[in-house]
Amino acid sequence: MNFLNILNGALGEIVSPTTAAYALAALGLAVHFGYTGLLNFGQAGFMAMGAYGFAISTLTFNAPFWVAVLAALACSVIFAFLLGIPTLRLRADYLAIVTIAAAEIARYVVTTNRLTAVTGSAGGLNGFTKGFYALNPFPQGRYNLGFATLNERDLWVRVAGWTLVALCCVLVWLLMRSPWGRVLKGIREDENAVRSLGKNVYSYKMQALVIGGVLGTLAGILFTLPRSSVQPANYGTELTFFLWTCLLLGGMATVLGPVLGAMTFWVVLSLTQGLLYGAIEAGFVTFITTTQAGQLRYIMVGIALMLLMIFRPQGVLGNKKELAFT
Repeated sequence: MNFLNILNGALGEIVSPTTAAYALAALGLAVHFGYTGLLNFGQAGFMAMGAYGFAISTLTFNAPFWVAVLAALACSVIFAFLLGIPTLRLRADYLAIVTIAAAEIARYVVTTNRLTAVTGSAGGLNGFTKGFYALNPFPQGRYNLGFATLNERDLWVRVAGWTLVALCCVLVWLLMRSPWGRVLKGIREDENAVRSLGKNVYSYKMQALVIGGVLGTLAGILFTLPRSSVQPANYGTELTFFLWTCLLLGGMATVLGPVLGAMTFWVVLSLTQGLLYGAIEAGFVTFITTTQAGQLRYIMVGIALMLLMIFRPQGVLGNKKELAFT
């Protein structure tokens, strides 16, 4: 069992584009729940809107890269309005029910056989990232980052992805320090008190839902770029729960918490998988197979999350004062 290779593989997940996509989507959940108190269990639906909106615009309508991104964002805004208009005047649990159901409906719609020509049905869509990679400023070659050696495509998607994460973190930080952000925090604590001050709580909730959804949509686009494909199976409810895990790990009402949570989540998953597979191949562990090890690592992460909620429910970067509203 080569511990150095296992460690390098785990460290490589810190800057992987998948980790960046999870960080971005979890940041959207922070806007929804951490700062506004909106219980969104359908962030996977917003990611699917981004992935399919981008892919369909490119493949079906031959849209340029930036036009496809704008089309995906438009789909996200429409999706947010469809979710928010009937539910945001009601209790938070109604939004949770609607969002988790809507995300599943969206996933099943794109798998409909009658839409195969547009959505690819269960097989998904491929080959829609040429416009993105045409913007690559890095010359062809190999780039050594210490813990990983990347080609120009892998380096470009990482640089673009983490630059986007950094820009969105700065944007959310500025928004939450503004008067608008302070109203959101007030809604999270006591929306009746905010309403008594003459603020339109419904309007602020809708704005937060749209902004957090847009972040999820950008994450959905980023999630597809390394693979150059979009598969409906990747946007199930487990994706949303993984995003909630990232949010809880880092801290709900923080800007950098979701980023740190996503990094921790993927490093732990990669490390546990590498150690389990290595132990099985070396004969140290004989009571499970490599197939079962893939499931066991999720059990281990789940147990770790339970312990985190018991001993540090505010997350790594969170503040106990932020738990008052939960």
